[in-house]
Amino acid sequence: MKTTISEQRIDLVIDSKESAAEGVAVLTLRRPNGALLPAWSAGAHIDVNLPNSQTRQYSLCSDLNDLKSYRIAVLREPESRGGSEFVHQSLRIGQTIEINEPRNNFPLLPSSNYLFIAGGIGITPILPMLSAAQAHANWTLLYGGRRRASMAFLDELLPFGDRVTIAPQDESGLLNIADLLRAPLPDTLVYCCGPENLLSAVEKLCATWPTGSLNVERFKAADLGPQADEPFDVELRRTGTRLTVPRGKTILETIEETGAIVIYSCREGVCGTCEIPVLEGIPDHRDGVLSPSVKESNKAIMICVSRSKSKLLVLDL
Repeated sequence: MKTTISEQRIDLVIDSKESAAEGVAVLTLRRPNGALLPAWSAGAHIDVNLPNSQTRQYSLCSDLNDLKSYRIAVLREPESRGGSEFVHQSLRIGQTIEINEPRNNFPLLPSSNYLFIAGGIGITPILPMLSAAQAHANWTLLYGGRRRASMAFLDELLPFGDRVTIAPQDESGLLNIADLLRAPLPDTLVYCCGPENLLSAVEKLCATWPTGSLNVERFKAADLGPQADEPFDVELRRTGTRLTVPRGKTILETIEETGAIVIYSCREGVCGTCEIPVLEGIPDHRDGVLSPSVKESNKAIMICVSRSKSKLLVLDL
């Protein structure tokens, strides 16, 4: 991974590695010298630069007030591309790994009422939100998973009592979100994280809610189906460079070929690292990070996956 901001990177030691549920490993990370870590807000994630040269994004699920450590939970994916399998099989207590400072593409916005919906490992960004909302708002959580044994952090949810509904699929079937979301709830923000089928269902049900009511975080960009990748030009305003982005190549890849150093991480449109301001043109958004309002404004683009609807896209780069 290339970066021009060296201070974003932090070396941390794996202080503990435990199982939170079937297939879920929880890592607690600390500075080698015990110094405090950068503050973060509910919904934030970190890039973990693994020793096998892969970078993965994991939501922080630790205590917001405890800056002595960060905690992440990693689901062992059956079809792992090497990230989750490496975490589960190879990482050891006492080992040093490199991360980037927390970023938040899924912030908890102010509201008097929240409805949280989590599916499986999607509980990780939601967990700190519960504590953050507890002091000033009313909230409820609907948390589903395949089996109770596969659902992480159930013990940490017990103190919240009947605000939390636990719904393992093998006990109660699929999450009953239709009745919950059929009509907009007054002054309520909905936060949802989980598998794509859950997110898609929630988005459809919330289509009649006021704009901005729904906030989702995806593990990968939504499948948009076949797309026509027509060539287009990109102008890098700061240098005056003009490039042609061909079919089958991303803006990021095209810029890299010039030798320019670009900050990026996931290359999948989900981490938010490569967001660039758009000065002119109409982006063809294909990421899973930018909010609908930001996409409609045409003021920003994730250059690792998105393209252009206009023949020229002028970037503040």
